[in-house]
Amino acid sequence: MNIQIKKCSREDLNILQEISIETFNDTFKDQNSPENMKAYLEKAFNTKQLELELSNISSQFFFVFLNNEVAGYLKVNINDAQSEEMGDESLEIERIYIKNKFQKCGLGKHLFNKAVDIALECNKKKIWLGVWEKNENAITFYEKMGFVKTGAHSFYMGDEEQTDFIMIKTLI
Repeated sequence: MNIQIKKCSREDLNILQEISIETFNDTFKDQNSPENMKAYLEKAFNTKQLELELSNISSQFFFVFLNNEVAGYLKVNINDAQSEEMGDESLEIERIYIKNKFQKCGLGKHLFNKAVDIALECNKKKIWLGVWEKNENAITFYEKMGFVKTGAHSFYMGDEEQTDFIMIKTLI
């Protein structure tokens, strides 16, 4: 099993858009209305939005490859790119998205470890993320990685307000 992680650039926009839509849709379509899914996907993963995110110097994207095939990606944020005000000592994992056919291959752990490496390189003391309260697989994974629930915030799926748990892992 050959696993590689590669930093994304603006030239990767189309692949990033495809994998974002595919993984988000596969993960959440059964628990949300088609209208709210469509609205969210069009807002979050349109070309202009992803170009903005890719060009933000406080955000980084990384593809994970399994046997030379793009299997998923990681998005991390620091400073003002964080989706919540968590301070200068924090790094946010905004997305760890893995395609269905590559789940349970340990790729999420590789991306998580990449996020830890980045946090340490940037002298961050904690990593945080928001995870939907109904995404039990992800919550279990993050708890195994040492995260603890510390709060919650609202997340909008189309016009529906949902709750994301805020989970934090202290590094130092």
